[in-house]
Amino acid sequence: MTPADDGPSKEKDFDDTDGIGGRVKRYARVGRAAGGLAAKVAGKRLFGLSIDKTQHAGELQTALGGLKGPLMKVAQIMSTVPDMLPEEYMAELGQLQTNAPAMGWPFVRRRMKTELGDDWRGQFETFTQSADAAASLGQVHRAGLADGRELACKLQYPDMSSAVEADLKQLKLVFGIYHRYDKAIDPVNIHAELSERLREELDYNREARNMALYGHILKAEKGVHVPETVSELSTDRLLSMTWLDGRPLMEKVDGDLETRNAVALNMFRAWYVPLYRFGVIHGDPHLGNYTVRDDNTINLLDFGCIRVFRPAFVRAVIDLYHAIRDDDEDLAVSAYETWGFTDIERTTIDILNHWARFLYKPLLEDRVMPIQETGGVAYGAGVAAKVHRELREVGGVTPPREFVLMDRAAIGLGSVFTHLKAEINWHRTFHDLIDGFEEKTLKKRQTAALKNFDIPLPS
Repeated sequence: MTPADDGPSKEKDFDDTDGIGGRVKRYARVGRAAGGLAAKVAGKRLFGLSIDKTQHAGELQTALGGLKGPLMKVAQIMSTVPDMLPEEYMAELGQLQTNAPAMGWPFVRRRMKTELGDDWRGQFETFTQSADAAASLGQVHRAGLADGRELACKLQYPDMSSAVEADLKQLKLVFGIYHRYDKAIDPVNIHAELSERLREELDYNREARNMALYGHILKAEKGVHVPETVSELSTDRLLSMTWLDGRPLMEKVDGDLETRNAVALNMFRAWYVPLYRFGVIHGDPHLGNYTVRDDNTINLLDFGCIRVFRPAFVRAVIDLYHAIRDDDEDLAVSAYETWGFTDIERTTIDILNHWARFLYKPLLEDRVMPIQETGGVAYGAGVAAKVHRELREVGGVTPPREFVLMDRAAIGLGSVFTHLKAEINWHRTFHDLIDGFEEKTLKKRQTAALKNFDIPLPS
C-alpha cells in the first residue's frame, strides 16, 4: 500500500539518548516482569507454595514480549537449552521467537522521519504500515521502490541503548543469584559474551557489513540466499535490504523425507561453511532468522549476532572431534585448553566429553541416520541434565566466551534437524567441510575477507 499523508504529527519526536529516565523506566518494567517469576519460584522453593506454572509462563511470555530488548532475546536462548527451565516456561518463551508484539504506526512514522528526513515517504513507492515481523530489538516492514525492488526495512525500537544496558545489569544480577545455589556453570563469561554481542546488534551499519560478508562467503552455495543491503536507505538504526520470499520452516516438518533432507542440508551448510572456511558463525539459529523457499532452499536473515573465531579455536573444534573418535584424551585436553577452559581436571574432562560425545555422535558414523537416534529431544535433555548434575558435584566449570555461541548454534541446529526428522549421512557432510583443513589457510582467507568488509579480526 502507499501510505496516506497523515499531516503534521503532534507527537514529540523521540530521542534515543542513553538517559537516566530511560534506564529508570526500563528497570521498573523489567523488575515487574522478572520479579513476579522470582517471587513465585522462591515461594515454591522456600515455603512449599504452589504456582500454576502454565498460567505464570503465559504471563511471563506476555511481559517479556512487551518489554522487547535483551531479556526477550535471552528468553529465546533459554527456551532452546535443555534443563534450563520447567517445560511450561520453555514452551511459552519459545513463542517469543516469532510472535513478538510490534510497535504501531506512530513509532514507525517518527523513526523513518528521524533516519531518512521529512521526505522519507517520497523515497518509497509503497510502505506497509503494519509490521511483517517483530523481534527483540526491532521490527520489519515491507516496502517497494519505483524500480520494482521489494525491500525489508528493519527499524530499531526506541531507547534500545538504555534498554540493553538496563537488561544486562538485571541479567548479571539474576546470573549471580542463580550461581549462588547452583555452581555447575559459572555464568561470568556467558554474561560477558552476551553483552558484547547484544551491543553489537544495536549497530545496523555493522549488521550491514556482516550481511555483505555472508553474501561473499555463501555466494557459491545454491541452497542458501542472503539479502543485499540498500545502503542509501540505511542508517545505524534503519536497515533496508532486499526482500526474500519464504515460509516458516515448521511448515516443512510434515513434508516427505526428500524435502526435509534438502532443507536440513541447506541449513547445515548455511551455518557451517562460514565456520570452517572463514571462522565465522551465525550465533542465533532461532526460527525467526530464516525462512524456506518452495524449492527447499533457505533464506538466511538477521546478521546482528555474528561471531568471528580465532583460527585456532576452529582447529580445536575439529581436534575435539578427532579426540572423541580416537579416544585421545591428550588431544581433548589440548582442544579444551585452546578454547579457553582452564584448570580442568581429569574428572571434569570426562564430564565435558560426555556432552561432546552427544554433540559429535551423528558425525562419527559413516552412514545415513537421524541427527539423534535415541529418545529424541527428551534424550538430549537427559544428557544435559546429567552433565549439569555432575559438573555441580565437581565444583563447576567456567565456559569460555568463544564457547557460548558455538554451543548455542550446535544445540539450536540440532533442534531444527530433530524437528525435520532428517536422515542424512552427517559424517560425510561434515567431512566435506573439514577434510584438508589447515589453520594457516583459514587465517589467510579470514583476514582477507574481514578486511574487505571492514570487520575486526578476532583477538
